[in-house]
Amino acid sequence: MSKLKVVSEKSLTSNSRIVGLLAQLEKINTEPTESDSARYVTSKILHLAQSQEKTRKEMTAKGSTGMEVLLSTLENTKDLQTTLNILSILVELVSAGGGRRASFLVAKGGSQILLQLLMNTSKESPPNEELMVQIHSILAKIGPKDKKFGVKARINGALNITLNLVKQNLQNHRLVLPCLQLLRVYSANSVNSVSLGKNGVVELMFKIIGPFSKKNSGLMKVALDTLAALLKSKTNARRAVDRGYVHVLLTVYVDWHRHDNRHRNMLIRKGILQSLKSVTNIKLGRKAFIDANGMKILYNTSQECLAVRTLDPLVNTSSLIMRKCFPKNRLPLPTIKSSFNFQLPVIPVTGPVAQLYSLPPEVDDVVDESDDNDDIDLEAENETENEDDLDQNFKNEDIETDINKLKPQQELGRALEELKMYEHLFPELVDDFQDCDLISKEPKPFVFEGKARGPIVVPTAGEEPSGNSGDLRKGVVMQENVSFEGDEDEETKDNDRTLQHQLGDQNRTISPVHGVNNDIVKALDRITLQNIPSQTSPGFTAGMKKDCNLPLTVLSCTKACPHVAACGNVLFEGRTVQLGKLCCTGVETEDDEDTESNSSVEQASVDVPDGPTLHDSDLYVEVVKNTKSVPEYSEVAYPDYFGHIPPPFKEPILERPYGVQRTKIAQDIERLIHQSDIIDRVVYDLDNPNYIIPEEADILKFNSKFESGNLRKVIQIRKNEYDLILNSDINSNHYHQWFYFEVSGMRPGVAYRFNIINCEKSNSQFNYGMQPLMYSVQEALNARPWWIRVGTDICYYKNHFSRSSVAAGGQKGKSYYTITFTVSFPHKDDVCYFAYHYPYTYSTLQMHLQKLESAHNPQQIYFRKDVLCETLSGNSCPLVTITAMPESNYYEHICQFRNRPYVFLSARVHPGETNASWVMKGTLEYLMSNNPTAQSLRESYIFKIVPMLNPDGVINGNHRCSLSGEDLNRQWQSPNPDLHPTIYHAKGLLQYLAAVKRLPLVFCDYHGHSRKKNVFMYGCSIKETVWHTSDNATSCDIVEDMGYRTLPKILSHIAPAFCMSSCSFVVEKSKESTARVVVWREIGVQRSYTMESTLCGCDQGRYKGLQIGTRELEEMGAKFCVGLLRLKRLTSPLEYNLPSSLLDFENDLIESSCKVTSPTTYVLEEDEPRFLEEVDYSAESNDELDIELAENAGDYETSAQEEVLSDSELSRTYL
Repeated sequence: MSKLKVVSEKSLTSNSRIVGLLAQLEKINTEPTESDSARYVTSKILHLAQSQEKTRKEMTAKGSTGMEVLLSTLENTKDLQTTLNILSILVELVSAGGGRRASFLVAKGGSQILLQLLMNTSKESPPNEELMVQIHSILAKIGPKDKKFGVKARINGALNITLNLVKQNLQNHRLVLPCLQLLRVYSANSVNSVSLGKNGVVELMFKIIGPFSKKNSGLMKVALDTLAALLKSKTNARRAVDRGYVHVLLTVYVDWHRHDNRHRNMLIRKGILQSLKSVTNIKLGRKAFIDANGMKILYNTSQECLAVRTLDPLVNTSSLIMRKCFPKNRLPLPTIKSSFNFQLPVIPVTGPVAQLYSLPPEVDDVVDESDDNDDIDLEAENETENEDDLDQNFKNEDIETDINKLKPQQELGRALEELKMYEHLFPELVDDFQDCDLISKEPKPFVFEGKARGPIVVPTAGEEPSGNSGDLRKGVVMQENVSFEGDEDEETKDNDRTLQHQLGDQNRTISPVHGVNNDIVKALDRITLQNIPSQTSPGFTAGMKKDCNLPLTVLSCTKACPHVAACGNVLFEGRTVQLGKLCCTGVETEDDEDTESNSSVEQASVDVPDGPTLHDSDLYVEVVKNTKSVPEYSEVAYPDYFGHIPPPFKEPILERPYGVQRTKIAQDIERLIHQSDIIDRVVYDLDNPNYIIPEEADILKFNSKFESGNLRKVIQIRKNEYDLILNSDINSNHYHQWFYFEVSGMRPGVAYRFNIINCEKSNSQFNYGMQPLMYSVQEALNARPWWIRVGTDICYYKNHFSRSSVAAGGQKGKSYYTITFTVSFPHKDDVCYFAYHYPYTYSTLQMHLQKLESAHNPQQIYFRKDVLCETLSGNSCPLVTITAMPESNYYEHICQFRNRPYVFLSARVHPGETNASWVMKGTLEYLMSNNPTAQSLRESYIFKIVPMLNPDGVINGNHRCSLSGEDLNRQWQSPNPDLHPTIYHAKGLLQYLAAVKRLPLVFCDYHGHSRKKNVFMYGCSIKETVWHTSDNATSCDIVEDMGYRTLPKILSHIAPAFCMSSCSFVVEKSKESTARVVVWREIGVQRSYTMESTLCGCDQGRYKGLQIGTRELEEMGAKFCVGLLRLKRLTSPLEYNLPSSLLDFENDLIESSCKVTSPTTYVLEEDEPRFLEEVDYSAESNDELDIELAENAGDYETSAQEEVLSDSELSRTYL
């Protein structure tokens, strides 16, 4: 205790002493003649400041007047020693205290006083050196903390004072060093930088910068930093190029690289690279860099640095410079417009499609003169005094701030008489069910064809363990009405085949046998459905007669190929449906039953509940016949034919190898340096129907001519490396992201690199652990019919292929991006498929709907499949209605049936977001299941579902648009019935419901998100939108029902993949024509949502660290249904008497730290962490430092019991 007391007393004495000295100094200021006293007091203060941190804290503490006293004395004193003492005190304060004390000094007016002192000192002849050193040292430290420092320095004339000091004292390193530091601070202001450049500062820097030397390395480092800042000005950069300084910098860099063996001067080497980086921002600088052999110099030096991890900053900066200077190439395409042409019935008057049609045919739309990026440095070189007044705080002007626009204003938009055209799509509102055989109040258990009990929540493709009997199904249902008669099921035929039956005769099973002669299949193996024999490939009989129902046979093989099944005997008028090429290698038929094979088939059904499969290969082929595509596809991809079941293993998010991107970039640069090593051979080309398929055995074969396929061109670069180019959306010149293609002719164990070189987004989840998907036909034949995540060395980066201003929406100098991944194939001569995400075709949807319709119990489930409308190419857009049948045709039951609230769901408006269809599949299967909760849900709501809003886009392999070339989710405000029929009529359904006072309780549009993890929702809120504009006072005045947060909150508790912290309810101007906002604002649905599912995986909850699969997506669709049932219970206070505080989520506004960045909806701060590899992924994207997700939702696993929790338990769950 006594020791503590002594310390306290000592501290008190010290503090009292500095306070006393400052008081004395303040008194002396009023007596100008007391110079000796001022000198004495300031020397004492300096001694205390140098020796005690407590003194320094006291002088800069809040409320202290010490800084004002010192600055006042500095401003008024004429005594040199007093001035030097005070400057030394200030140096001590700002040196030890970091940025806070420098800012404190600026706030007290220190910048202006010190600049004035600099002016006064410069008038002396000669100026005092010690004084100049001290003034420049302090100004160099506090300048960056003063937003207006550049303007102040220029007005005071300080620029030339400092510059002349350097010119006159080049050999006086003690004086030059702080002067250079201050010049670097001056140069942060572009106007100052230009002014200094005109006075010869660039030339002056090159008098200091020189070859390797052990002396004056500190001075060299500061000079290089100053030069890099100066060369950010285009004017200075041109001056440096004109004087040949690019070659000088490269020469100096090589000299330092060679001599700095112990890497002690890495900062100098990096400084040289930073100067090169600045000067190559202009076209002249890049040309000078190429002419000086800069690419080869930096490539070789960076490769030599790879072995030393501490030199990574040099490697990364070199990589950035080389990427920037890599000559811009045009995509090797005749046009960036789609390879497929579709003539629109109406040409829009304005917009990108109108521009596309107005382009003269002779215009080269692939590249233009602006693409050399001459304007990459857009700094303003005209003097603007307010340039330092830029608001540093984030502000997004895309957020809607007009309260009147934010307020929902329900308006039909169409006359009531016109809306009556939709009456026939709502028969449930008028049907009295008098002719229906309805079930009693005690429902009979529904048995699926006497075989499968339980829910219809099943995989997309399943197998019968017994292997000798198939599921029953109806034929292709052509009529579009709901069947209430149960006896219709008796007419079903036993046509449903399991995977085992698809691949061969019922009495034969598959046995994985390797070593079959490779010569069996050397060309295309096709299954065709036409009445004339097709051309036969070498060694194969590929034709089938009309009445032939036998498997194809291999001429050189005595056994039938088990994988080739008859696809039916119904002919396709004028068209052919074929399966993609297939190889027999590794698959052989056994005459006797093989129990081992049976067990392998069973293993493929791990964790799959009993129930009828929704996948039927024969039915799929029948459905494909009625699917109309622009290219008139005649082939069926094997994954769509065989079906997909989720693999019985987890697929973790891929850990990114350190340095993978710079390695790939270096390999790209090698193309320029070693051009003779590049093969540059076209091996696939949709634009050239006459291209010759390579016959060589070691060249891969590609194909994308099937439903939803997208691959336009393939160029072989090296022996095992291929550049792939994707097709634009039809009637568009961009939107390249979705891919789905076939590869064959591979060798096992060989690493093949694929580069998709014309992507457009500035970042992707491929940079954060996402892998592309692969489907192996050999694996499917071995009872493993599933898509799996594959690929190593995956990254996504900006490449050297230039986007024309036409392709970039008028912006100049944009580049494309590359997705690169490496794959090794497990089987020889396999046929594999690659996809951006799990494919889900239009034909798959139609097949699933037919299977659901044929399997449901019409006495229990009201299921109706209508055609909403026809698409531009003549495909039907299905509309599904699901609810529970009324208990009887008594008046009360019919009234209860008709008065159920509506839930309106839609999906797949963007074709590339296939995960939305898998979520929708989960929703549909759950709604059609025999689960008691599902029955309660059907009894609670009428579901109107448009499961695929953009069938044409899906069929033709588009990524975002329909055949109109427009994003349909931006057409909801004013859809054109001729160009956007599905949106026009989907909106019409909602307008009809509003007109008859049956507004949906919930509207939700299912989407996929390419840049974020987890599943989350976007909703609409006036209060939260205003709150995010920082106008908190206004937001406090707004009264709003917070019920829009209830459903997302429920889902965050029950769905493992759902993340509440990623949800946002802000309305942006750029999203005003989306379904979510229009249905909220115009139709008046408060709970109007977009539900976004990740394409990658989850970083929270039970699936944390795992990539998302179809099992998790379908589960999300089912959990959404469970959430709706809980929403019903929570929002029925009369029935359940729950406290109103349950729905008060006001405080969640503060929890959600969301910033909105246009045009990519919402980018939350916790999106993704930075990589260790400090490489600029996109020079065009202003990606700020992201923060790791701090709030992980706990694992919350639902059980069967939990789904039917009591009301009190529900209350506790959400309170």
